[in-house]
Amino acid sequence: MQQIKWFERKFDFSFEQNIFPSIIERLEGTSIRLKAKIEQLPPDLLEIKPDEKWSIKENVGHLIDLEPLWHKRLDDILENKEYLISADLDNKKTDFAQHNKTNINDLLEQFQEIRQITLNKLSELEERDVYKIALHPRLKKPMRTMDLFLFVAEHDDHHLARITEIKTTHHNI
Repeated sequence: MQQIKWFERKFDFSFEQNIFPSIIERLEGTSIRLKAKIEQLPPDLLEIKPDEKWSIKENVGHLIDLEPLWHKRLDDILENKEYLISADLDNKKTDFAQHNKTNINDLLEQFQEIRQITLNKLSELEERDVYKIALHPRLKKPMRTMDLFLFVAEHDDHHLARITEIKTTHHNI
């Protein structure tokens, strides 16, 4: 089954309930899920680039590369900025990082460490902070802190699904 491309996704942030604790649970679980998906895979499978797209290692590296963006966007919201900082839509950082040259265990550890920084920042928030808003520059939609991190959790899942796709379609190569 083909998943929709990330930049084609539409998001609806119209819900009123505070689901932030559940979102934090998803964010906490990403490191564990990544490790579970990747352990026991042969090293050559981790570096295969199907259709010249990112390898498993590059997908993990991309999650590492974007975590500072999530930190900055959180700061933008908490500082009452009108717009969230823009992302590099060409993902140059990931393309130039050469994540395939890095040991997978080091990538997983780096992700866990930088995600823990995010989780620590989120644990310091008060409930009123969860509802603060800034405009997302690409989506042209207001995003509350809660929405931003739902977006992050969806982005994590998007890349976890891509890793699963690579794993299942190329495992026997």
